[in-house]
Amino acid sequence: MSRAVVALAFGLVASVSALLGMLWGGGGMAPGPAHSFAEIVERLNPAVVHVTVVEGPHAAAQVEEDSEDDDSSAGPRRGEGSGFIVDPRGYILTNHHLVVSPVRIRVRLADKRELHARLVGSDPNTDLALIKVDADELPVIPLGNSDQLRVGDWVCAIGNPLTFDHTVTVGVVSSKGRKIWDASFDAYIQTDAAINPGNSGGPLLNMAGEAVGINAAVSTEGQGIGFAIPINVARDILEQLRTKGHVSRGYLGVQLQELDPDLEKLLGLHQPNGALVLDVVKGSSGDTAGLKRYDVITAVSGQKIQDGDHLIHSISAKPPGSPVTLSVLRDGREVAIQARLTERAESPEAVGLVSEKGPPGGDVLGLVVKELGRKMRGELRIPADRAGVVIREVVGLSPGIDPLAHGDLIVEVNRKPTPDLASYRHALAALKPGDVALLFVYRPRPESTLLVKAEVEGKP
Repeated sequence: MSRAVVALAFGLVASVSALLGMLWGGGGMAPGPAHSFAEIVERLNPAVVHVTVVEGPHAAAQVEEDSEDDDSSAGPRRGEGSGFIVDPRGYILTNHHLVVSPVRIRVRLADKRELHARLVGSDPNTDLALIKVDADELPVIPLGNSDQLRVGDWVCAIGNPLTFDHTVTVGVVSSKGRKIWDASFDAYIQTDAAINPGNSGGPLLNMAGEAVGINAAVSTEGQGIGFAIPINVARDILEQLRTKGHVSRGYLGVQLQELDPDLEKLLGLHQPNGALVLDVVKGSSGDTAGLKRYDVITAVSGQKIQDGDHLIHSISAKPPGSPVTLSVLRDGREVAIQARLTERAESPEAVGLVSEKGPPGGDVLGLVVKELGRKMRGELRIPADRAGVVIREVVGLSPGIDPLAHGDLIVEVNRKPTPDLASYRHALAALKPGDVALLFVYRPRPESTLLVKAEVEGKP
């Protein structure tokens, strides 16, 4: 072998070794942010505040996760969390659940000054609140654009977890658009940056030093799973909170379902865009206008609708009382529907449903169901206009049935009504192993409807 070839070989080996050394030894190409968050934190930390709230004796139970005192007595409760200054005149953004029923709010600034604050406005639907202290020329955190976040982007959380003021944690955006509590408004940013009780209301920052989220929740069932409200949600309502103290939103009164290839095939759709109406609230503007289950709303007053979230954003951005023209695909036909929006009410508190043990066995979907008798209708508080079979137990492992629970009412199977056991069994008899069954389900508590896509594994 020539000296030139040997020299080249040694040179390649040396280059690879150097590269591996940088990766393993913490060099410039090691995994991690392209730049340190140190300068950003140093600059923005003064705009992050510690919020202490004394709640009245009738404060809502969800005040909670950030509360120091777990005493469930009727006396006052003390909660602590975070916030960040968005206006030099003393306006501070935080979480609604932290200040839901305040008797007294106190804010501690980074320079250790403690100031009384007042609640300016609050929005339970998005869990956001605006409070104010009497001070001027305060440092602020600029608001970024959460729509530009990408999964894998580095983010930094600042807050006051477990009484440790101004704690900084770093992670990445794990996912976007997560729905946790309210399917209508939730679009949480999921991050693995450590978020603990007390972080609620603090900022989630990007590498440009902008707030892209408001830390709001942490999973108690896993590690490295935290959630933040996108800053664009706050940007859209800040002015209403500041001027009116609450948020007025247009309301159509429909529950939506995300379209997928199976639904498109079932409904005979030739394009995937639009918002599928799964249910219509009785007496709502959508009901008055004549919207029906399985309608697909493709446009609102000429604005094309991409999906359900897009429809909710479009409708809620309009003031109550606004007239709208809905372009709808119904059974393959295009129809125009006129509706006048009403005002959306606050989200009701969810109530759990206790399960009971049922008999073994199950049908081809792995469900044990029974007739809906008068006694059970009363116990489950199922309205008279809802007909179906009640799920007594989920016993199988068929793909897709995980969302189902004891007490759910199966109203339809593949668009065929199932008001009794005979019709339900007849609908299942038409299914073969591997078929998909689309179940329209009514859930009495918390009241909602859902469309579950279950796969038939085989006959028992």
